[in-house]
Amino acid sequence: MLANAEPVLLPLLPDRGFAPDLGAIEPAKLERARLMFLNYPNNPTGAVAPEGLFEEAIELARRQGLVVVHDNAYSEITFDGYVAPSFLATEGAMDVGVEVFSLSKTYNMTGWRCAALVGSTEAMNDYWRLKTNVDSGMFESIQLAGAAALNGPQDHVAEACATYKRRRDLVISALRDIGIDIEPPKGTIYIWAPVPEGHTSASFAEEVLERSAVVVSPGSSYGPSGEGFFRISLTVPDDRLVEAIERMRSNLVN
Repeated sequence: MLANAEPVLLPLLPDRGFAPDLGAIEPAKLERARLMFLNYPNNPTGAVAPEGLFEEAIELARRQGLVVVHDNAYSEITFDGYVAPSFLATEGAMDVGVEVFSLSKTYNMTGWRCAALVGSTEAMNDYWRLKTNVDSGMFESIQLAGAAALNGPQDHVAEACATYKRRRDLVISALRDIGIDIEPPKGTIYIWAPVPEGHTSASFAEEVLERSAVVVSPGSSYGPSGEGFFRISLTVPDDRLVEAIERMRSNLVN
């Protein structure tokens, strides 16, 4: 908004594993581009970065003079042995981009706006010039809490992943019972699933609400490519999640 920038969406489609097709960006828009945002593990799809995506993004950034911003908020919330790669660990990434890590997900500090930005010196300097003009520092207690989270024992991170995995499996099982079969996501705290045939995202969300008294997020609210999908969050307590999926299983099975 400050720069009168024009956002251009990168469609995330299932046939590409919800990864953007960087080669399909319109040349005219690519010529004008200055920033490219990526987010893996991805919200809302739960997708992980396919092999080669970061390398392709770095090559494109060098060629076009782009800055790549990788949102890595879900890096520690992964399952089944999967380890989410850091964009900055990719050769050449430090020259063309930055990576953002939020304490919101890993350390349950959602809403505290406590995060870290690491990467290209030039991009970092530009960011600080922006931030000092539009923002102010965090309350010191939050900064101290963030430092304690990062420096303290990390056992709870594995415990949180085990909890989310258990909830993921419960939801996947219930969805299969109502005829929606999807691959379990390897990361994030969400389930992204296609709506049944004959439904839009909104109509299915409405049916789930009316028949089961359960709220799911219609995929269309996340952008045009989200139409035809819905999202379930795994952040509710176990007993409430079990109640929700049992209602769905009881009322939506054909």
